[in-house]
Amino acid sequence: MTEDGAPDGAAAERARDETPAERTDRNWGELLQELRVAQTGVQLLTAFLLSLPFQQRFTTLNHEQRSLYLVIVLLSAGATGLLVMPVSIHRAVFGRREKGTLVRVASRVAQVGLALLALALAGVVALIFDVVEGRTAAIAAGTAALALLVILWAVVPAALRLRGRRDDGR
Repeated sequence: MTEDGAPDGAAAERARDETPAERTDRNWGELLQELRVAQTGVQLLTAFLLSLPFQQRFTTLNHEQRSLYLVIVLLSAGATGLLVMPVSIHRAVFGRREKGTLVRVASRVAQVGLALLALALAGVVALIFDVVEGRTAAIAAGTAALALLVILWAVVPAALRLRGRRDDGR
């Protein structure tokens, strides 16, 4: 199987009746669709975070809450950068017959971007709970949010991938 879970080489060509170049084009198209969803979410989160310091209540945050906020901003900005990075890579290699490399690198970059996004989202949950309910609730809620995102974005996909490999006899 390839990195995206598709059958390798000749098996993929028979399964979809596509050449390696067509498969790479399809994988790039599918990755772009996935990135559009993730980019919208991370960009909204980042915009929300960037507007917070301009709210009156922001001045009531204590030092730890402001520090957590700044870490979350960095995580969100990093996730935004990583989830948009495949576009920049595409521009750099456009027309150079390097789409296979582009798809592999962009896939890995997107995975790291999603990991940073999960940390940022869990941080936002923790910050909100800290402001509203206190530190203990913040730790519990942030940990629960991160655990849920790890299950949804990493464990379930990995389990499905392993199941697919077993079904294929690999």
